Amino acid sequence: MDKPVVRISVRNLVEFILRSGDLDNRGGSSDREAMQKGSRLHRKIQGRMGSHYRAEVSLKYKTEYEDVDVGIQVEGRADGIFTEDGQCWIDEIKGVYADVSQLEKPVEVHRAQAMCYAWIYAQEQKPEKIGVQMTYGNLDTEELKFFREEYTLEELGLWYQNLLDRYHKWIAYQFAWKKERNVSMSDLEFPFEYREGQRKIVSGVYHTISTERQIFVQAPTGVGKTMSTIFPAVRAVGAGLGENIFYLTAKTITRTVAEEAFSILKEHGLKFKVITITAKEKLCFCDKTECNPENCLWARGHLDRVNDAVFELWTTQDSYDRDTLLEYAKKWQVCPFEMCLDLAVWVDAVICDYNYVFDPNVYLKRFFGEGTSGEYIFLIDEAHNLVDRGREMYSAHVDRADVLEAKRLAGDYSKGLVRALEKVNRQLRTLEKECTEYEILPNPGAVSLGMLQVMGEMDKLLEELHGKELPEQLLEFYFCVRDFLNIDELLDENYVVYTEIGEGGKVILRLFCVNPAANIHRCLEKGKSAVFFSATLLPMDYYRTLLSTRKDDYGIYVTSPFRQENRCILTGRDVSSRYTRRGYEEYHRIASYIARTVWTRKGNYMVFFPSYKFMEDVLEVYENEFSAEWVRCISQTSGMNEREKEEFLEEFSASEGTLVGFCVMGGIFSEGIDLMGEKLIGAIIIGTGLPQIGTEREILRQYYDKKGVNGFDYAYRYPGMNKVLQSAGRVIRTQEDTGIILLLDERFAGKDYRNLFPAEWSDRGNCTLNTVEEQLGSFWNRIREKN
Repeated sequence: MDKPVVRISVRNLVEFILRSGDLDNRGGSSDREAMQKGSRLHRKIQGRMGSHYRAEVSLKYKTEYEDVDVGIQVEGRADGIFTEDGQCWIDEIKGVYADVSQLEKPVEVHRAQAMCYAWIYAQEQKPEKIGVQMTYGNLDTEELKFFREEYTLEELGLWYQNLLDRYHKWIAYQFAWKKERNVSMSDLEFPFEYREGQRKIVSGVYHTISTERQIFVQAPTGVGKTMSTIFPAVRAVGAGLGENIFYLTAKTITRTVAEEAFSILKEHGLKFKVITITAKEKLCFCDKTECNPENCLWARGHLDRVNDAVFELWTTQDSYDRDTLLEYAKKWQVCPFEMCLDLAVWVDAVICDYNYVFDPNVYLKRFFGEGTSGEYIFLIDEAHNLVDRGREMYSAHVDRADVLEAKRLAGDYSKGLVRALEKVNRQLRTLEKECTEYEILPNPGAVSLGMLQVMGEMDKLLEELHGKELPEQLLEFYFCVRDFLNIDELLDENYVVYTEIGEGGKVILRLFCVNPAANIHRCLEKGKSAVFFSATLLPMDYYRTLLSTRKDDYGIYVTSPFRQENRCILTGRDVSSRYTRRGYEEYHRIASYIARTVWTRKGNYMVFFPSYKFMEDVLEVYENEFSAEWVRCISQTSGMNEREKEEFLEEFSASEGTLVGFCVMGGIFSEGIDLMGEKLIGAIIIGTGLPQIGTEREILRQYYDKKGVNGFDYAYRYPGMNKVLQSAGRVIRTQEDTGIILLLDERFAGKDYRNLFPAEWSDRGNCTLNTVEEQLGSFWNRIREKN
């Protein structure tokens, strides 16, 4: 029987094995215009070469090794093949912005590509010699320069075999590891006794992966969603239903939970290589992330050493967290972040933020670049977060104030760039004259072309200067232009283009993604299957509409495994968080509710507010009029760092009396934190969590009204209730937990909000300020009697 085949392109092979030199990000990172110009240049050169010149010739060659049960097939397309004076030549064309007359020799990896094509082609024709021509063309002037070399078939054969032998060791280890990995899964069982609902999730996820579909899983906090999704995904990999697992999160804390789940499975015999991708800033050895050989020791010669670093780490370890990555990066003197990305290609599971899969500016090109795909299984944790994150990732803007500042800075560097920026400035100024509060446009108009010209001029400048002398603000504007052009390519019926006047009085042109589903789908179709799961995916049709374009998605609802008698849910209907009611009288009533709630039982409570201002106003009244010596208050502050967040949460572990934490809904303490048992016995939620009225929210409302659905629900009510349910989920994390949830707003009693409550909240009761103490007291007495 023929061996299975590992396919790799000529370009990927030589760029992987033969890369060398420094890591340097000072050049332009936009290749959109360069690719367009390069394609045009290729066609021009190929077109003028005559009938004897064969363009875009597909070639492939398979090599087998006795020690590996797989063949390695190298394939690609030669730019050109032609015969001159009886000599066969392989032509490799490269478009560059540099002055080609100054080039002294071809780039090593470019020449290597041509040599690969020459070797493969020679296997068919068997010539004694074959020539390699490197054709460099300037993308603007189209000036050409040629480099030629001739090789004997023996020379090419030895060179090619050496190249493939260096790649073979990676493939040999990879296939040996996969055999070992798959054997370890043959008897792997779920590591716990199934909780109610877990078996339903496990079977649903496995079936979804086996049918290459997508599923939405709504399951309350405490069910054990992480293990219930990871376990069937791992088993699916073992059964050959997938090859790589991507566990995607919105917050650091949920990454830790995923790491723990994989560790538990490993304790039960699983062999699986798992990497956690940490943000570049958190991995960087330097105070400032400047990835170039002049400013970073680890960037110097990085490419010379990184393959050896990755191979050692890959073949000696199975788990790759931040500390492990830093240890090996230091040992090999390479950039830890780039080493991490290289290693990710070879592992079984990648735990990372959403943006490494979905963000058009950040996604892992090794997995999700143009023309790449794989047997990927996507596990999307806290999937409700992906709606707003998706809108953010797939939106862009340009501010006329930034254009003017960039024009001022560019004056010392490039007249062409100044002219291009002035053109965009004039285009935006025209839009500014027509804009009052905000103005919806049919499309960006001439601004798109103007920004494309700006990008071309900036790319040229970056290549000429190598980024050494440009001010940081000008480089930041470069990325703004890149983002705008990336999103401009995606514009369709899921976008609203509009202008508004910014704080500086200058117009801002925004490309606003109102529905990210189509863009998210384009990313997920690079893999096989996707699992969206969260404790708050209600209503499910809302999330399906905004996260998926497929009509055959599965959906399952898992009820809470916890006994209803362990918690008390009350709605306070004689209080409101409406803007029209805000003032001392309402703040006093809310503060009184808080006081009466915490007086009924000593313990730790969290109170969630719709905004910092509201929280601070109520806190002031509470401390002035309801403070007690045995009650201590702490409050969340805007922009808390990791250490401040940890210190805030540590208070709930250390407290022996009564602690009341004042927090903001939708903030860092309203989801993804575990305060089990006595660490938290109550959550008081003030208001319905509605987002503040603003331009984008109003655009969303209008957009969905026109679609024939309730725009207020989509723009305000559903996102608000998600925050409410997330906040409520901080209480009752295990079977043994007891606690209370108090919902304070008259609107919670209305049908529009009641219909959004989970099914397990069916025993919810109502209270008033006069009855809340008695009702909560009765609940706590029942708990004491039971225990």
